[in-house]
Amino acid sequence: MSSGRRIDHTPDGHFVVIDGRRWRATDPMLPEDIASRLRKHLMAARRAVRSALSDEDEAAVRAARGRVQRAKVALGERGTPWWEQSAAQRRRRWEDGLSALDD
Repeated sequence: MSSGRRIDHTPDGHFVVIDGRRWRATDPMLPEDIASRLRKHLMAARRAVRSALSDEDEAAVRAARGRVQRAKVALGERGTPWWEQSAAQRRRRWEDGLSALDD
């Protein structure tokens, strides 16, 4: 699916640039099947945030935002930068994220 936006990477590969704004790139060490599962969790959590906001349910908003955060960290897009972590730390990051999100 293409949004028509131009997406570039910084020369070091650490960030993507979308519409002139820089965002941390997903950890390139992530196996595609793992990245796909984490993106599905992320999208579900974002839908849950939207639903909870429309229901004006603050507890559900907090819980859904926590799941968004967990997925973004597992993807390497938040938290300690993936390029500052060892291979073992990176693997542990996404395994811990999947463990928490799959429950």
